[in-house]
Order: sequence, then structure tokens, then C-alpha cells
Amino acid sequence: MTAAQIAAAYSALEAHRIEISQRRIMDFFTEDSARFQRFQVQLDDLLFDYSKHMINDATLAHLLHLARVSGLEEARANLFSGARINSTEGRAAMHMALRNLTGRAFMVEGRNVMPDVLAARRKMLDFVASVRDGTIVGSSGAMFSDVVNIGIGGSDLGPAMAARALSTFGNAGIRTHFVSNVDSADLSETLSQIDPAQTLFIISSKTFTTQETMTNARTARRFMAQALGENSIGDHFVAVSTRLDLVQDFGIRADRIFGFWDWVGGRYSLWSSIGLALAIAIGPRHFEEFLQGGQEMDDHFESAPLQDNIPVLMGLLAIWYRNIWNYPAHAVIPYDHRLARFPAYLQQLDMESNGKSVTREGTKVHVATAPVIWGEPGTNGQHAFFQMLHQGTSIIPVDFLIAAKPVMADDHHHDLLIANCLAQSEALMRGRSLDEVKTLLVKTNMTEQEIEALAPHKTFEGNRPSSTILYRRLDPRTLGRLVALYEHRTFVQAAIWNINPFDQWGVELGKELCNRLAPIVADELATTQDLDGSTAGLIAWRRQIARS
Repeated sequence: MTAAQIAAAYSALEAHRIEISQRRIMDFFTEDSARFQRFQVQLDDLLFDYSKHMINDATLAHLLHLARVSGLEEARANLFSGARINSTEGRAAMHMALRNLTGRAFMVEGRNVMPDVLAARRKMLDFVASVRDGTIVGSSGAMFSDVVNIGIGGSDLGPAMAARALSTFGNAGIRTHFVSNVDSADLSETLSQIDPAQTLFIISSKTFTTQETMTNARTARRFMAQALGENSIGDHFVAVSTRLDLVQDFGIRADRIFGFWDWVGGRYSLWSSIGLALAIAIGPRHFEEFLQGGQEMDDHFESAPLQDNIPVLMGLLAIWYRNIWNYPAHAVIPYDHRLARFPAYLQQLDMESNGKSVTREGTKVHVATAPVIWGEPGTNGQHAFFQMLHQGTSIIPVDFLIAAKPVMADDHHHDLLIANCLAQSEALMRGRSLDEVKTLLVKTNMTEQEIEALAPHKTFEGNRPSSTILYRRLDPRTLGRLVALYEHRTFVQAAIWNINPFDQWGVELGKELCNRLAPIVADELATTQDLDGSTAGLIAWRRQIARS
């Protein structure tokens, strides 16, 4: 791998883009009746269709060459070997071990971490089973009816997304709530819905110092102490943390502390004890099915040839559009209401991982990184932002996700849902020309002048790329595969960009400044003379209107 080889690979891709830029995706289908069969990959009952992209065999060859000269295969081997691939923090990134259900060893610093992982998993799932069957109860002897997870970032987005996605697999009569925002409305709204005597709180914070999480945790603690007494805290709070001393000071018993390791990044931690709320919601068996799905995708990513590797292909397509076509965003549209939080989860996974502007060596990155990830479930999005996807000036590649079979849903509704999903991807690709619009309008008996005026507004450029991920149904195993798929897709992009996807120093400055500003905001007599003019002015204005 040399800089010259990588530059040459990018140059070849740019020349290739110019060569095919006047082509249309529909042309590729016209020329190749087997295009769908050749541009799709199946993993058991999951199918990845990438035939509706502005690519041909030559495109794929160029992208695969870029992957190889960028050292993707070596980076992948380093990831699974337990190397310190998180270079700025001197850590491995071994979240794959968390979902390992085989006898395989995963090595970190020359040590097999699987005995620790299995012990932590067993402790967590034993606790989950005891909460669900009523062996573990609250201070009054009442079974738990509600679980409140207090965390933020990776300690919230993953469990909250997955609990909603798998809500139909929870049958213990326990409701799960997720509180992350330091805005007191988030916590107070949740507290208004629960019975303290039947509520279990999970405080998820690796360091047990995260400002937003601990602010909410202390408020919840006061609420419970006032409702049930100080002695109830040990029965109603558990922690997912590595700071035993701070957790015990909070009043949580040692046997109710669930740990994880520094080689687990926050946004990759759903598979660990951070998934405790999810496990309570869906039960131990379904949680292990979720892990199984993740492991299956790990096996596929590690062993499948690059040209048949779904995460690799998804990552290369992202590179193609971000760096060669200069498209600034990527939409993820799940045609499943229960996956409503999946796009938000992927925002953190992708944008916090790859929102970097320096290489692993600390030099400036010379290509664009981290497209804006966004989305909303279909069909709601069709009546909101799809107008922009179809006729806007920016081209946004789309991932469509759809299940072949519904989970506890009406078949007629699901048939209509699938039809909508397929229609949108077809419409994005096909479009409708000005001549086609005029031909249709002639049949409406409009005048020629009226047709000329209206036709441009009803024209669709088309030629807009999309992938479709079709799977049997959204169950725990499928969700595990989807989450791991996007994790590895993110890694593929990072490897090609030569950036570290496992740190997040970009969030630190805001935290530091908040700690400095918090006492100034709280004390209206505190001086603001050392602040910039805007910040000082805003604080002064807030003080003025707060007094009125």
C-alpha cells in the first residue's frame, strides 16, 4: 500500500465516473437481463440488492482495487486479531467477542477474553431471568413492571432502538423506558408513567461520571428515596459501569453492577451489559438470538471474498458516491415502523465513527469523509422528504430495508408496505422524462399551452441510486445481522479513508466548555467578562428574561 497507488486508484475511479456519467441505470438493465442476479448477495434469508446503482463490472473492479491498495484486507485481519486498532487510545476494538457464541478464542493483549465475556453474559442473563420471573423484586416485594434505562449516546441509542424494534418479542409484561436528555422533561415524563414500587432503574455509564447521565441518575435517586425511602435504593437500582467505587457510593450493591471492558466502544456496546434493558425486554433466549445474528455477520465479513461481501460492497458504494460523485448525504429508509430509531442509531455509528478530518498518522485527510446519515420509516417519509429525493437538486443514495413477512401484522397491510418500498426504489431509478409526462397529459384533454406549463413540474430526473436489503422478518437474529452489517460497513469506509473509527475526540471540547459554563449559568452574579461576546450576551439576556 503506497500513497501513489491509492491516488492512482482514485484517479482511475474519477476517469471511470466521467466515462459512464451519461449512462442511465435503466440502460444497464436493458443491456443485461441477468443484472439483478449478478449484483446481489445472499446471506441465508437476507438479500442485499445493489443492482440499482450507477455501476457496472468495471466500476466494481475499480472499487475492489481501491479497497486492496488501501489495505482493507489487512485492516480487517487486524480488527479480528485484537490489534490496537484504536490507535489514539491504545486499544483493541473487539466488540465481535461480545456476540461470540462459539468456542472461538478472541485475543486482546495476548489474552483470550472469552472467559470474561461469557461470565459477564451469564451474570447478566441470570439477572434478567430472575427479574422476568419475579425471583428478583422491588423493596416492597412487588414484581417489576417497568425498567428505566438512564444513559446517553451508545448507552441509550442502541438499547432504545433495539427494544423498540423487537417490542413484539417481549412477553413478560415489563415496559422499558429510555432517558438520555438532560432536559428534565425527558426524565419527568418517564417518572410520571411509573409506579416507584415496581420500577427498576439501570444507570448505564462506563465511568459513572457522564454529566447528563449522572444528573438524571441523581434526580431519579431522589425521586425513589422520597417515594420508598433511602433503604430502597439497593433494590431498585443497578449499574452498567466499570467504576465500582462510584457505583457503591451511589448506593448500588456490588452484585448488581454489570461491567464491560475498555476494548468496547460506546456505540459498539449494545452487545454487552449495555444491552441489559433490551435483554430484560425480550428475555435471555431472544437476546442470544440477537447475538447469534451479529456473529453470523461477523463470520461473513471476515471470510467472504471482497466481491461477495455485503459490508464491503456497502462500504465501497459509500466511497463511490461520497468521494467520486461528491454526494453529501445518505438516507436509510426502513419500511418497518418498529425500526423508527434505526436511522438515528446509524447516525451515531457512522458519523461519530467516521466524522474525522485527520488520518491515523495525524495528517490531513484529502478526501471527504462521513456523509450525513438520516432517515425515517416508510411510508411516512414518502409524504415528507421523498419529494426532495425524487426531484431535489441533491442526489441522495438510499438504503431501503424491508421484511418479506410481517411480525404480528396484517398481511394486506404488509403487501401494501412492500409495494410502496419497491415502487419508491423503482421510481428513483426510472424517473419520468419530459416527453413521457407530455404524452400522459395529452390524455387529460389539457391544452397545449397548459401542458407546456405543467410538464416540467411533473418530470422526474430518475437515475438515483438505491440498495434494498430484504430479509425474511424482523426478529432478534435479523436485527443482530443488520446492526453488525452497518458496523462493518462503517469500518470498511474508515479503512479506505485511513482514519480511526473507534475514537470520538470531537465531542470533548463541548463537554469541557459546558463544565466551565455550568456554574456561570447557574449563578446570575457570576462574571461573564472572560467569555466571547455572543456567549456573554446570551447569558445576560437569559438572566434578564428569567427575572421577568
